[in-house]
Amino acid sequence: MSPLGILRRHRVAALLGAALIISPAVVSLAQNAGNGGLSNVAATTQTPVAGITAPSGSFAPTVAATKPAVVTVTTVMKGQPEVMSEGSPDGSPFAGNSPFDDYFRQFFGDQGMPGPKTPPQQQQSQRAEALGSGFIVSADGTIVTNNHVVDGASSIKVTLDDGTELPAKLVGHDAKNDLAVLKIKAGKSLPTVKWGDSDKLMTGDQVLAIGNPFGIGTTVTAGIVSARGRDLHSGPFDDFIQIDAPINHGNSGGPLVDVNGNVVGINTAIYSPNGGSVGVGFAIPSDQAQKVVAKLMKGGDIEYGYLGVEIQPVTPDVASAIGLDHPAGALVSQVNDGSPAAKAGVETGDVITSFAGQDVKDPKDLSRAVADVAPGARKTLDVWRKGKAMRISVDVGRNSDDVKTASTGDSSAPGTEQGSRAPAIGLGLMDITPDIRQQMNLADNERGAVVATVNPDKAAATAGIQPGDIIVAVNQAPVKNARQVAQAIAQAGKSGRKSVLLLVEREGSQIYVAVPFANG
Repeated sequence: MSPLGILRRHRVAALLGAALIISPAVVSLAQNAGNGGLSNVAATTQTPVAGITAPSGSFAPTVAATKPAVVTVTTVMKGQPEVMSEGSPDGSPFAGNSPFDDYFRQFFGDQGMPGPKTPPQQQQSQRAEALGSGFIVSADGTIVTNNHVVDGASSIKVTLDDGTELPAKLVGHDAKNDLAVLKIKAGKSLPTVKWGDSDKLMTGDQVLAIGNPFGIGTTVTAGIVSARGRDLHSGPFDDFIQIDAPINHGNSGGPLVDVNGNVVGINTAIYSPNGGSVGVGFAIPSDQAQKVVAKLMKGGDIEYGYLGVEIQPVTPDVASAIGLDHPAGALVSQVNDGSPAAKAGVETGDVITSFAGQDVKDPKDLSRAVADVAPGARKTLDVWRKGKAMRISVDVGRNSDDVKTASTGDSSAPGTEQGSRAPAIGLGLMDITPDIRQQMNLADNERGAVVATVNPDKAAATAGIQPGDIIVAVNQAPVKNARQVAQAIAQAGKSGRKSVLLLVEREGSQIYVAVPFANG
C-alpha cells in the first residue's frame, strides 16, 4: 500500500459503535425495537460455529453465573423518524447515530441493507425506539453498555433478566471509546459480573457472547478469539478483539465472557454481507473498558490530551530519506497553528520517537499516548530532526470533540498544465504563477512547485503523488519553485540515498511522501 493509501486508512477518527459491518460497511448493532421481532430473525442468515465445546462439556455453569447480570437497554428518541437500522430512516446500514457512518460513506458510498421506508407524512410523528444490551458491574445498579446505544436518547429503560423494567439514568459516556455507564434503582441487591483480564486472552481461547439480538430475549453464543489488536481505523483507541461467536443487532453493549464467566470484552461490531452474523465480530477489550468505566462512574465525560499535529507512518523509504536506521515513530507532516505542539517548538519533518517516556512505534502509539494524558500535564517528546535526536517539553492541551489528538491529513486537488520535468521519479512541475495562485486559491506567501503531470510508470505515481499537489520541501529543505524542486531531487539521487522525501500540500493539509529512486 502506498503512503497515501496508508494515510487514508489512518485518517478516520470516528469510533466504531457496536456495529454491523455490512459488506463492506459498519453500522451499530443496537436494534430498532419496532422491527426487532422474530420476523427479522427469519430474514437473517447466521453462520453456525462448529467445534466449540466447553472444557467440562457444557457452558451451562458459566451461563448460569453470568446471564442474570445481563440486561436489555431500550432507548427512545422523541420526534425522530422511525429507525430501521441503527437510526437510519431508510433501513440503510449507515445509521444516523452510528460513529462509523462518515468513514464508510467515504469509501463505499451509501450501499447497504434494503429496508422499508417510513412514509414522509409519518416521519414526524414516529418515535424511534432502539434496543441494545448491557451488564451490571455493581450490585447497586451500575450498568455498562456502548455509548451509541444511548447516544441522543430522551429516555432509557433497562429490562433485567427476570423481566423487571426500570428507568435508567445516564451517569457518564465517552464517544471516543464508545462506552457509557447507566444507573438504575432496583430496591435490592442485583447480580453482577466481574471484569476479566483481556490481556491474557490468546487467539483460540473460548469465549461467550451474551446479549439480546433482535429483541428476542437474552441469548448466549459461543466462539473463539479469532485475533487480537484489530484496528478498524475509527479512533485512537482501536484495539478490538475479533471473535467468531455470532452477534447481531441488539447485542450492542453486551458482555463477552471467558469460560470462567469474567467479562473480557464488550461486543461492539460485526462484519456482514447480509445483515446477519458471518462469524466476524469485534469487542472492546475489558482492560481498556474497565479503566474508562471507572472514570465514567464518577460522572460526566472524559477529557483527553491534545498535541495538535498531523502525523503519518515512517515507512522504510521515509526512514532512508531522513537517515533513520529503522522505520519507527510518527512523522509530523503539519503542526497546527497555536497548538501545544506549535508552542513547544515541534516542527514539520520531526519524527516523534517517544512521548512521556513511552516508545512511539507508529502514529497509533502516539495518538493513544497523548489521548491518555490529562490536559495541562507537561510531558517530554523525543524527536529526530534533520539527522539529530533532541528532546522537547510540551504542555498537553485539551482535546474537544472537534479536534484530533494527532491525525493524518489527506485530500485531493485538481489537475494543472504540464510543466518542466523532474528527473528520475516521473514528475511534471510548474512554478506557482499569479494565474495558478488565483485558480488554486493559494495564499500570497505560498511557495513551492505545482505537480502538473505524473508519469504512471514512474515511482512518483506508485508513491501516491497526484497532479495538483504542491511540493513545498524536498528532504526537509524548503523549495520556492520548480527548478529548486528538480535540483533538490537530482541532488538527493546523487547522494546515494535510496529515496527522496517530498513534503506535499494538498488542499490545506501537508503530508510527507517518500519516493524511492529504485523504482524511477
